[in-house]
Amino acid sequence: MKAAIVLLALVLVAGAGLWLAVRNNGPAVLDTLDRVTGGARGVELVAKARYGTHPAQKLRIYRPDGYDDSQPLPVLLFVHGGSWSWGDPDDYNFVARAFAPAGFVVVLAGYRLGEDGRYPAMLEDTAAAIVETARLAPEFGGDSARIVLAGHSAGAYDVVQVALEERWLAASGLQPAGVIGLSGPYDFYPFDKPSSEAAFGSVGAGAESQPINHARADAPPMLLIHGEDDALVKPRNSRALAAALGDAGAPVETKFYPGFDHNAPLISLASPWRRSRDVDDAMIAFARRVTTVSVPVQQATD
Repeated sequence: MKAAIVLLALVLVAGAGLWLAVRNNGPAVLDTLDRVTGGARGVELVAKARYGTHPAQKLRIYRPDGYDDSQPLPVLLFVHGGSWSWGDPDDYNFVARAFAPAGFVVVLAGYRLGEDGRYPAMLEDTAAAIVETARLAPEFGGDSARIVLAGHSAGAYDVVQVALEERWLAASGLQPAGVIGLSGPYDFYPFDKPSSEAAFGSVGAGAESQPINHARADAPPMLLIHGEDDALVKPRNSRALAAALGDAGAPVETKFYPGFDHNAPLISLASPWRRSRDVDDAMIAFARRVTTVSVPVQQATD
């Protein structure tokens, strides 16, 4: 009996330690755990590319293993979080393993961080990553006209702001098919946190830096996902942006998860949590819907 109690205690301690590691050093731990418990899932890394000279300006491109080139696949471009100060797409392979099996070319994009990445550098990089992804996509089976942007936390800010503030993609003529934000900050001016002060306030950014101030009727469709218990980026950010987009007449959907904190939506994309949560299902359904190609019906002739 005593041995059983000790074993149970060890299991609980190990479980608590794993959860703490996921929370504190999340992406790398999630990636390893996902690979060990979920396997490769038939996903292959097909390219490592760059869109600039800075070490952080890199792309990692994945697709379903055995893709036969019969028809181009929609593209999901994911931008990582990290308070605009840390993060590396090489730690987010689990995102590719979550979405490539569903029939997507998945691109993980990095961007300049810290002092190098202060506003608007992170947005310049996100826009450049989108343009380079569109250029490269056909080479790896992707459809440049069907790119869905997604991001977590700071990365959610990056993709939503670039999609809403027209100046970032105007020169390229690109329009995302849709945008997915996980736990994103969209209405945080005036800056009152060290991370936002460092990335935005230190260079004199103002209200123009906020996605909520760029809501427009012709915005791409958006899916905003947030945990109700997110104390780092409060869910009011997603509610406020959804209301602004709705008032403007833009298509927007929301999913709020009770009991989810800031990182829970991201953790939900990795095994073993992926099996019991529907975050990936919601994202896949949205991405498929906004990238579905309508086939014209021809009228029968005699």
